[in-house]
Amino acid sequence: MDTISVNKFRDNLKSIVEQSVSRHEPIKVTRRAGEAFVVMSAEDWEREQETLHVLQSKSLMQQIADSLETHARGQGYKPTDEQMNEIIDI
Repeated sequence: MDTISVNKFRDNLKSIVEQSVSRHEPIKVTRRAGEAFVVMSAEDWEREQETLHVLQSKSLMQQIADSLETHARGQGYKPTDEQMNEIIDI
């Protein structure tokens, strides 16, 4: 994560926001006499929130672990050729 001063952020607001959005990378902005803050796109923030939700849910994490175990044993669901063609065409 890139770090910049609040003065540089203020002077280059438009380009810094565009950089964060286009690269999908947060930018940490430091303040001289206060807490730092992070600039990131709303899309990236929402994705982070979804990830945190899954990681904090014991039942969802158990479903993922069970699915990985099933896959490792080769016992998972296998779509037909017709179903695969339909999926690929989407």
